[in-house]
Amino acid sequence: MHITPSETERTAEALSAPHLEQAATAIRDAGYLVINDVVDHGHLDQLHEQMDTDAQPLYEAEQWSGAGGLPGHLMLGPPPFAPFVFRDIVANPFAIQVSQAILGDSFFNGFYSGNTNCPGSQTQPLHRDSGHLWPDLEVAHPAASLVVNIAPHDVTEENGSVELWPGSHLDPSADTVIDAAAEEARRAVHPPVRGNTPKGSMLIRDMRVWHRGVPNRSDRPRHMIAMIHNIGWLLRRGPLTFGTGCESAFPESALDHNAVFTDDPIDHVGLIQK
Repeated sequence: MHITPSETERTAEALSAPHLEQAATAIRDAGYLVINDVVDHGHLDQLHEQMDTDAQPLYEAEQWSGAGGLPGHLMLGPPPFAPFVFRDIVANPFAIQVSQAILGDSFFNGFYSGNTNCPGSQTQPLHRDSGHLWPDLEVAHPAASLVVNIAPHDVTEENGSVELWPGSHLDPSADTVIDAAAEEARRAVHPPVRGNTPKGSMLIRDMRVWHRGVPNRSDRPRHMIAMIHNIGWLLRRGPLTFGTGCESAFPESALDHNAVFTDDPIDHVGLIQK
């Protein structure tokens, strides 16, 4: 489902009650939602240019990452320091509102990074980013983690929009990598869709939704910023580190930003010297 907030909603920085109910229902039933036109294009242009620059040495070093570690897929997030940290990304009020509706009043951001799908990339194995919290379930439990994806440009089938399998988060099986038999059985009744998102939009999905990266057939890298909103009682693996001077991007809200700030240099690219 795609929801485009009205001018009134964008001014208020909040979905109306009917739109919020539609959003929550889409995530509970299909496992994902797109909200259009809620991120400033100027901010995205800054990030697009910098992420192009940051991706180049990783690409040249063939430092492939992601599911399967296949060629063309890089682990790369936006710079976590000024002037590249923006409130409408790290603390987007629409993302916070939807996460609160799904996760309740206590939730935190446990991740700030992303990925880059380079031209000529390969198809990843079908997988979940995380499985269910408990084994041997007969019915899937409610969402505990939501991935918030924001791209600094249009994402299309041409440049490698993610393949999503609607409703797969409700499959109580425990596997995080999906075998061929399970894939074909689900394809027969609930085939996949593509997570196309226009510039300025965000894709929010249950972390258990089956998905995979697919080839980027364009001539430019396709970047994706990722945050993970976790239910409050989930295990924390430490705070997220941002550069001093970014504090204003993290206003008090329902979301626990789980952030600390440092004057030390931050290596967000993580190039491994061979």
